[in-house]
Amino acid sequence: MNGRFPIAVHILTLLSKAGGELLSSDYIAGSININPALARKEISSLRNHGLITSKEGKSGGYSLGKPANQISLANVYLLVKTQPLLGTAKNTPNPACPIGKQINKNIDELYADVDKTILKKLGSINIADFSNRLD
Repeated sequence: MNGRFPIAVHILTLLSKAGGELLSSDYIAGSININPALARKEISSLRNHGLITSKEGKSGGYSLGKPANQISLANVYLLVKTQPLLGTAKNTPNPACPIGKQINKNIDELYADVDKTILKKLGSINIADFSNRLD
């Protein structure tokens, strides 16, 4: 898994706590302690998926695109997930091997079960709930 999930959750939590105040990408990047270009890339993705809105100009910035209680952590996970959580093998198993010919099917089923469990847990938590855990 890459670092996109915690960055996206951080951004959404920060915007939730801002109470509608527009925040700049530089401010957001400073809170996360990452390069502003990386923050803008994630902000752009969140905006393209309707989770963030933006206002252009000198007094512009970013705010939540929908109420925090309508954004589940499962939504965020699905948005940023690029590969299976447990990784993927770079090789193709030998189809003549009794294990090799059936391992991928079983690993795929395991991955589907893991994803289902993760999505169930993350689906029960929204950004408002998560934000309320912070002082």
